[in-house]
Amino acid sequence: MSSLASALLAQTIDDHIGWMAAWSRTAFYEIENHTAQAENMPAPESFAVWRREAAKNLQDQPMLDRLVSQYDQLHRLARLVMMKAPEGQPVARADYDSVAAKYQEFIVGLRRLERALATAASGLDVLTGLRSRAGMQDDLQRELSRFQRSGKPFCLALMDIDFFKKINDTYGHDGGDKILSSVANHISRSLRPFDDAWRWGGEEFLLCLKEADLSAGAMALERVRAGLEKTTITLADGRAVNVTASFGVAVTVKDSTIDTLLAEADQALYRAKNEGRNRVEMASATKS
Repeated sequence: MSSLASALLAQTIDDHIGWMAAWSRTAFYEIENHTAQAENMPAPESFAVWRREAAKNLQDQPMLDRLVSQYDQLHRLARLVMMKAPEGQPVARADYDSVAAKYQEFIVGLRRLERALATAASGLDVLTGLRSRAGMQDDLQRELSRFQRSGKPFCLALMDIDFFKKINDTYGHDGGDKILSSVANHISRSLRPFDDAWRWGGEEFLLCLKEADLSAGAMALERVRAGLEKTTITLADGRAVNVTASFGVAVTVKDSTIDTLLAEADQALYRAKNEGRNRVEMASATKS
């Protein structure tokens, strides 16, 4: 997200803190014709400005959609509560609590996104704690240069959680997020300390297995696959979930580039998913 969008996000947080303070005063203390006074406290425009800027980089992001929905619900409810309050009387406590709960939910979402952006700027994916794609190309190019100097091969593998759309449909986005973070933790525990892992996007991960030929790389990924299959993930509501993943792996050869390695790993992953999922497939171009 751009620095402008980050500044606008901070502005909309500040504006909503001020808006809630003014709305609360009107609800309880400025009770003379407080409905009319509330009309002079429209929803802060800074959110709409931020939304337009953020949409340039956060298209199709559930987090943005949730914030928009929370914003609309908060301000719609705030208007309705003021309209139903008897003239000359404060807003009913239960109604006030409903607005306060919506406000807190919205602000928590904004603050969470603000922290996420700060984390992303550090090169880490906020949800999984793995490295993000920012700087990934440079990391991989350095590893390729090392291979070209030393001749010691390395493997790149793409990993995809099986049936993730169904997981999201069944357990909701919060459940899906929990599963993503748990899978990432499993990856971190399963790889060697000097191997690398990135969140490739959505439910996909990219793994770099250093100083490993194709056979060794496939064996390492099989350990990751088998361990994940046996891992039970407990969601916030107590439900236990087991997931599997498919893998496609490619190894460096003399004329390898990062793009060719990724393409080979992607083709192998496609084959793994077509042949039943929950399996490791080696790139056909380098398969021995």
